[in-house]
Amino acid sequence: MPRPDPGSIHLSVVIPAFNEEARIGASLNSIRAYLGKQPYASEVIVVDDGSRDRTAERAAESLRGMERHTILSLPRNRGKGAAVKEGIMKAAGDFILFSDADLSTPIEELEKFWPWMNQGFDVVIGSRALVGADIQVRQSFFRELMGKTFNVFVRRLLMKGIPDTQCGFKLFRGDVAKKVFSRLAIDGFSFDVEALYLCRRDHRIRQVPVIWRNSAQSNVRIVRSSLDMLLDLFKIRRLHRKDEKKRTGP
Repeated sequence: MPRPDPGSIHLSVVIPAFNEEARIGASLNSIRAYLGKQPYASEVIVVDDGSRDRTAERAAESLRGMERHTILSLPRNRGKGAAVKEGIMKAAGDFILFSDADLSTPIEELEKFWPWMNQGFDVVIGSRALVGADIQVRQSFFRELMGKTFNVFVRRLLMKGIPDTQCGFKLFRGDVAKKVFSRLAIDGFSFDVEALYLCRRDHRIRQVPVIWRNSAQSNVRIVRSSLDMLLDLFKIRRLHRKDEKKRTGP
């Protein structure tokens, strides 16, 4: 892994959470145990996205006694993208990982990412679509179909070369994360696409096959979320292609 800077927080782990009372505790216990074995300073930031259950309280219970942790509670549900952005802008780490609250990709998979950071990549993302990915628990047929169809639109409308933009396990250099997420406009599930779209011009992205275990509980509603995500792709193209033209000139 990159050599930690003495006295700094080497890694920030950002966890967006919405109505995750049932599983946030186990996930945070795993993350805390893993970080406790590492030779570098770290912090955990949980962003409660206006949950209607005891997500924040469960997170506080699991992180009690941990030296560096923060629980941010948004006053209303704004969307996963908004929650991740809040956490990243608060993070102090040299590197920032954001992970889904269900740990569908185990925290230990982070070990696969450090060698690529050592080689100068700015962003390393987990992928379920590459050779070597280990899908231990699959999604339903309709959710898999939704994901594949969405990626077809991503390739047609915005960018090629990233067959899985939605895996919730991504590591950024801290300065890159703050630069990119400060420009983020998408509050919902398509925020990953916007972040990678903004990264691809100036920053090196590496995709890494990871373990992935589908969680039965999900906040993605197949029809409504799919339509919202598709509309978001047009919004991303409209917003940022205009910016790119300003940068490159006529």
